[in-house]
Amino acid sequence: MDFVMNHGSINNSDFRPPWWLKNPHLQTLWPKLLMQLRRPGRAGKQPQTPLERRRIELSDGDFIDLSLSAGSQGPRVLIIHGLEGGLDSHYAGSLVDRLARDGFQPIFMHLRGASGEPNRLARSYHSGATEDLRAVLEALAEDPEGPATAAIGFSLGGNLLLKYLGECGNQGQGEWGAPLLERAVAVSVPFVLRDAMLRLELGFARLYRGYLVSRLKAAYRQKFAQRPAPLSVDLSQIKGFNQFDDQITAPLNGFAGVFDYYQRASCRGYLRPIRTPTLIIHAADDPFMFPSTIPFEHELGPGIQLELARHGGHVGFIAARGPGFSSDWLESRILRALSACD
Repeated sequence: MDFVMNHGSINNSDFRPPWWLKNPHLQTLWPKLLMQLRRPGRAGKQPQTPLERRRIELSDGDFIDLSLSAGSQGPRVLIIHGLEGGLDSHYAGSLVDRLARDGFQPIFMHLRGASGEPNRLARSYHSGATEDLRAVLEALAEDPEGPATAAIGFSLGGNLLLKYLGECGNQGQGEWGAPLLERAVAVSVPFVLRDAMLRLELGFARLYRGYLVSRLKAAYRQKFAQRPAPLSVDLSQIKGFNQFDDQITAPLNGFAGVFDYYQRASCRGYLRPIRTPTLIIHAADDPFMFPSTIPFEHELGPGIQLELARHGGHVGFIAARGPGFSSDWLESRILRALSACD
């Protein structure tokens, strides 16, 4: 009888950083700094690929906006951004262009309320809002151009993507039936949200916490600047994710509290049923979480290959190239996975 592995695998990545760029914080911050140096005075690197905006109307009366490449041919690939991310994120614009050049049709999903226009409902996007991802995939599946055959999720977007695949269940026996994707890639996933909250309270990582929480508070203020806020909160007293998620994320999105949200929205408990071919790219030194946050091999569904690098930071992965560096290692690895060239 042939042995059939009933779980996924954890493999060592071939990623190697420059000797002077092994620090996880340098890896995390360097891509954004590099983007700003190359485009002074610009908030981010917008894609050069012409994009068209499309609005998906949701069954609850809200909407999600997409940015679709105009005139591209080939398989359609959905890109899902991370917390407070967008087309100006360091990983987004160049990936859209790379996908279009390499024969794919990139589709960028702006999570609910993150497209530059406040969404209609009080709720917004969060790490576990897989019903929004499902609605987008279902809408794309009805297009004459055909469905999105693959998806790429970064950080929060990776958590969302993996949770969706897990909820679809073993061989499509889950609540939603078979997943509407043939292949997936998830990068720098916060597998356990409570771990991420705790890790971002430590040391230099508090810099990321402060930046992201300030962005979240600014988005909340902007959204409710022209309409009554549904919650009685003092934003000036909110300093960290534990407070923000307990006082804002959880009540706005129907969770009993912060730990109910963290438990139900974290993707680690949803990995086991995943059979869709899925590559997870992760760095053991990711400063947004602990090494113990990374799942064990037996927790991975048979479709999952978790590729673990010793270094790389959080959505960093700036690789060595001779005495210098290369900023396209991550894109190249993603393209290999989408082309099934592993």
